[in-house]
Amino acid sequence: MTWNTLSYTGWGRVRQAKGRVARPERRSALARLTAAPAIGMKRSYGDSCLNDGGDVIDMTRMDRMLSFDAETGILEVEAGARVGDIARRFAPDGWLPAVMPGTGFATVGGCIAHDVHGKNHHGAGSFGEHVVEITLIQGETVKVIGPSKNATLFRATIGGLGQTGVIVAAKLALSPCKGDIITVTERRIENFDTFIESLDGSQSTYTVGWIDATAKGEELGRGILEEAETGYGLVPDAKPSKSVRFEAPRWALSAPIVRAFNSAYFRRVPERGRTSVKPITEFFFPLDKLHGWNRLYGKSGFHQFQCVVPVAEVAVLRAMLDKIAYAGLASPLAVLKRMGPGRAGLMSFPMEGYTLAVDFPNRGRAEALIAELEEITEKAGGRVYLAKDATLDAKRLGKMYPEVGKFAKLVAKLDPDGAYETDQTRRLGVRSHA
Repeated sequence: MTWNTLSYTGWGRVRQAKGRVARPERRSALARLTAAPAIGMKRSYGDSCLNDGGDVIDMTRMDRMLSFDAETGILEVEAGARVGDIARRFAPDGWLPAVMPGTGFATVGGCIAHDVHGKNHHGAGSFGEHVVEITLIQGETVKVIGPSKNATLFRATIGGLGQTGVIVAAKLALSPCKGDIITVTERRIENFDTFIESLDGSQSTYTVGWIDATAKGEELGRGILEEAETGYGLVPDAKPSKSVRFEAPRWALSAPIVRAFNSAYFRRVPERGRTSVKPITEFFFPLDKLHGWNRLYGKSGFHQFQCVVPVAEVAVLRAMLDKIAYAGLASPLAVLKRMGPGRAGLMSFPMEGYTLAVDFPNRGRAEALIAELEEITEKAGGRVYLAKDATLDAKRLGKMYPEVGKFAKLVAKLDPDGAYETDQTRRLGVRSHA
C-alpha cells in the first residue's frame, strides 16, 4: 500500500492539513496499514476529517454494496459507499436509506461517525438508529459490534468522530418508500412565529425550512417551508449537473447581493404555494448538482454554524436570527428544522428541539459572530454540530455533550497512543475529559 503526501481540506476550506494519505481498495490492504484516522469524501465542513502532519486512511475506494435482503431491507455496504448511490440504486425497488443528510456524497462511514440527521429526524431519528451492525478495525483487531453486541462500543462509535477505530463496513436497515420520485409542497412563511407553528404542525414525512437570514423586523425568520412524500410515477428528467470552476470574488456574497438574492428566492414561490414532482435526489441533495459549490465563497472558504436548542428555548433562535441579520454576514444558505429525540451515540448531535444552520463567508467578524452564537447555544442548553464545526471553544464541549467523559474514558482504553486523533479532537481536548 502506497502512502502519498497530500494537502487537503474539509468542505468549508477554512482549515487545512498536509500529511500522508493511503487509499486501500480491499480489506486485506487496509489491515496492513498502521492505525490512523479514516476519512471519506471530506464533506464535513470543519476539521473533523483533518490530521495535519499525520496519516489518514481514505476509504472512498472501499465503496462496494456487499449484500441485500429484499425481505428485511438489510443492506451491507463498505464504509466508503455513498448515501446518494444507495438511494439511486434502491429507491426504484421501494427502499431508501432511513436517514439521509443534505448531500448524497456523504459516505456510510462518515454518516455513522457523525450520526447524521436528515429532513425526517422528527419521525425517523438519527442515522445510527438504523445501523444494525458495524465492522470495526482497531489496529490488527477486527470487531463486529451492534446494538446488542458490544453495545457500549457501538454507542461510542456512532457519532464518535472516528475515535474508536476504522469503520470498514456496516449493515443498514433501509426504510420502505413509495418509489423514486418525490412530491414536494412549498409554502411561503411570513415570519419566525409562523415558521415554528408550521414546523410543529407538519404531518409530512420530510420537512425542511429555508430561512432568509437577512430579514429583519416583522419579516424576521421568513422563509419557505418544504414538505415532501415519496411516490411512484414517471421520473421527471433530472437537471443536468453544473460545476463551479473558479473562486468567486469577494463581492459576490456582499450583504446587498445576498439580500437581493434572498428576496428573489423567497418570492419564487407563489403566495398560494405550489406542489411539484421531482427525482428524489433533487429534494434530498439540492446542491449536489452544482459541483464545487464551496468555491462560491472564495479562496478563504466559509463556516457553517449549526446548533440545536431545546423546544422550550425556541425564543433563543429568534435572538440568533436577529443578531445574524444585523451582522450582515449571512449567505443565502440557512436552514431551520424540527428535531425529535432520536440519537444513537454518546456524542450524537440531535436532541428534541429546533436546529438552525447558517453559512458565513470566512471574513470580517464571522468567527467572532459564531463565537457569540455558540455562547447563546450553550446557555440555552443546546449544542453545536461537530460535523460542521471549526471554531468551538473547548471549554463549551462538556456542557454541550454531557456524555463526553464516558466517551473519552472508553476511547483512552481503546486507543491509548492517540492513533485516531484528529485536528478537531485535539482542538476540543476531547480526550482530556477522561
